[in-house]
Amino acid sequence: MALSRRTLCAASVLALGGCAATAPSGQAPSAAAVAQLSPTGKLRAAINFGNPILATRNAAGEPQGVSVDLAREAARRLGLPIELVLFNSAGNVVEGIKAGQVDLAFVAIDPVRAADMEYTAPYVVIEGSYLVRNESPLRRNEDVDRAGTRVVVGRGSAYDLFLTREIKAATLVRAPTSPAVTDMFLAEKLDVAAGVKQQLEMDAQRVGGVRLLPGRFMVIEQSMGVPKGRTAAQAWLSSYIEEMKATGFVAAALKRHNIQGAAVAPAR
Repeated sequence: MALSRRTLCAASVLALGGCAATAPSGQAPSAAAVAQLSPTGKLRAAINFGNPILATRNAAGEPQGVSVDLAREAARRLGLPIELVLFNSAGNVVEGIKAGQVDLAFVAIDPVRAADMEYTAPYVVIEGSYLVRNESPLRRNEDVDRAGTRVVVGRGSAYDLFLTREIKAATLVRAPTSPAVTDMFLAEKLDVAAGVKQQLEMDAQRVGGVRLLPGRFMVIEQSMGVPKGRTAAQAWLSSYIEEMKATGFVAAALKRHNIQGAAVAPAR
């Protein structure tokens, strides 16, 4: 007896997104979109290990995560081979976009970056938090922006860009990458570490003697981005990412990779 599609789907082990990966492909890519996403004949996707919500390495050292899944599924639908270009910070990803090293990036939406790239709507929303020592007198996020307080942040990250605009009295100190923030905070006896809530929670467990301030100081909208002017690519990716949210692909990827502290962004 022939198996139903539902039975086949339930019985299959899919590398990307479960049954969501086999959902109807929505808007077909135009020739212009394909050309803009593959000027070298392949889709070069930037994968940023500086944000563990987006990407990490598995036991074999290979990239994994929601951004990896989305990049591979996009390449499949475009009919393109994929090259994952690996970075350790969001700032380096943006430089890679500007230098023409990549065709697709997974970055936080920020007005400064908009000068160099076209965004989709966000696919996940995450929180920015502050980390302090247990004995710190700081108790609230509002306490941080005071003269004499030194806040360390990953250079070029969404938190760096945001705090550069918003901080009025405290002093920003920049670590080379976001994963290096907590170690620099401790080594240089700084007052506050700022970054992805999940990363700081993992760091707190690793080093001990520190705590997160309650709540958040910002909300980060993570989107897909392409180099400035590639509007056909941006239009197709915008349709693609809305479908990936609506079909449950993004939610399934977050669950599959055991990501806490991130939510699927609402539909546009």
